[in-house]
Amino acid sequence: MARALKTFCYSDGFHVWTVAASSRTKALAAFGLKRDLFKDGSAKEIDEGPDRAAALKAPGELIERGLSVDVGKVARTSAPKETAASRRAKARVEALEAELAALDTTQAGETAALEAKRAALEAEAEALVKRQATAREAVKAKLKAARAKV
Repeated sequence: MARALKTFCYSDGFHVWTVAASSRTKALAAFGLKRDLFKDGSAKEIDEGPDRAAALKAPGELIERGLSVDVGKVARTSAPKETAASRRAKARVEALEAELAALDTTQAGETAALEAKRAALEAEAEALVKRQATAREAVKAKLKAARAKV
């Protein structure tokens, strides 16, 4: 038995895309996107609206309505095709994300090393202060004994 259709919509501010699909995953595929728009609230399930009836008449097909461009125009459309430029842009983004992750790892290691050096220097400073205080007290005791003989 086929699952009941739900209607989902997504807007980029210029257009609203509506699709009737059985799941969010299938809606994202119809939108031509892999990023989960539902997670950040960019896409949502709708129970009413001007495009719902049109979407239910053509399950799986995108219904596009203009908001700022082609205002009010409603038409069936397909998901945007992936172009060579968009593939290059995605590859560039993935490369930069990998570079950022590597940089974060390197910087975390450098920071940890610096913190270790700082802790070692603080321990050395404490030892120096104690050693100097002990030496000072020893000299003061000798001075006191010498003054007592005078």
